[in-house]
Amino acid sequence: MTKLVHLYVWTVTLLVAHQIDSAYWREWNLFGIPGGVQVFVLLNLPLVLLFLFGLVQVVRAPHVGARFALALALVGAATFFIHLWFVWQGHPEFQVFTSWAILSATLVASLGLGWRSIGVLRTREPG
Repeated sequence: MTKLVHLYVWTVTLLVAHQIDSAYWREWNLFGIPGGVQVFVLLNLPLVLLFLFGLVQVVRAPHVGARFALALALVGAATFFIHLWFVWQGHPEFQVFTSWAILSATLVASLGLGWRSIGVLRTREPG
């Protein structure tokens, strides 16, 4: 497997772990999403589907999949900074070691994935 695939899998895994953590913290309340956990889970389905489809693209055609990878990297980095903003606003959610370890690892993986994606897009190398 290529570096792009490894970074993609790590980033998706960390984001899914974060979403599990988010359900515990009732993240829908932070974003003002009505409908509770049911709507929260339903909103995550198309995102998971999209990024799993992206993984298939990364494996089959890295130069095409790199676009999905770059989008995933942006989502991962945004996730970290959005939650950092919530902390600065005084929200008590995600104030445990595991939550921040997952968010921090997501940022690191996202930065690596973004860097690698740009490299693949520039050179059209296999990933």
